[in-house]
Amino acid sequence: MLNVDGLRVHYKTGQGLLKAVDGVSFSLQKGEIVGIVGESGCGKTTVALSLVRLLPPVARILGGKVMLHDNNILTATEEQMRLVRWRKISMIFQGALNSLNPVLPVKEQIAEAIEAHEHLSEKELDERIDGLFKAVGLDVSRKNNFPHEFSGGMKQRVMIAMALACNPEIVIADEPTTALDLIVQYQILELIRDLRRKLQLSMILITHDLSVVAEICDKVVIMYAGKVVECGEICQIFEKPKHPYTRALIWSIPKMESEKTELHFISGSMPDLTGEVPACRFFGRCPHGQRICGEVEPPVENVEPNHVTSCHFWRETAK
Repeated sequence: MLNVDGLRVHYKTGQGLLKAVDGVSFSLQKGEIVGIVGESGCGKTTVALSLVRLLPPVARILGGKVMLHDNNILTATEEQMRLVRWRKISMIFQGALNSLNPVLPVKEQIAEAIEAHEHLSEKELDERIDGLFKAVGLDVSRKNNFPHEFSGGMKQRVMIAMALACNPEIVIADEPTTALDLIVQYQILELIRDLRRKLQLSMILITHDLSVVAEICDKVVIMYAGKVVECGEICQIFEKPKHPYTRALIWSIPKMESEKTELHFISGSMPDLTGEVPACRFFGRCPHGQRICGEVEPPVENVEPNHVTSCHFWRETAK
């Protein structure tokens, strides 16, 4: 359904070009949920915004393809993209509090996307919005309320309803559980799982939390400093992680059933993407790094069917 091949996006900054996304590739099948995971600043949101061509003016897409069925989104005109956004691909933006207009009732904000793509009577529009409210577990009587009258979890449900307004084929959810307490996070994940089953949605879930991905995703893409370092099915990544960064992320997840132990952490920080970066961008933080890692970019290798990684020493370190 969606195939991203070699996507490269740079930002023009005062310090030079920031290589936010550098050769990212992955695919999404119909009815599948793909999780994109990595720490803050690794390029996850830039990938998402590239898929709907909503990047800020300082961003430049320098290469790659994003094939939606047989059409390359990156070469589409703005008028063609208007037909893609919300009808083909919609997005649940990060931070519902900042994404909703505080001076408009939520009903009007949901209706705006529908009216841009479909010609419905007032009655049909009301019925569509009522159905969306029911689908995401909100009381229909609240549709004329303003955003400040909703809790954080309810705002997130409004954003999900908005993303589903035009019955899209693909929904991108950018950090849909951020800033929510654990109970509300669980409710939102259950809602996403339920909607996926009922509507046969294809989804891209962006998060920094591997435990969230484990709950609802079929496949996971691990990003680090603008690169994909490992990609595979959920069971492959959690049971047989090959890249040192993937293993470090998994080890840092607290385990309720195990004895109390000190949490693992990854020392250091990501390299400055505006300057010279090592060939393997994890080199400076990797416990297995050797000279070749800083000089020669590791190739993307097939570990097993549907499982790839990018590391010179994955065979030795994964044992």
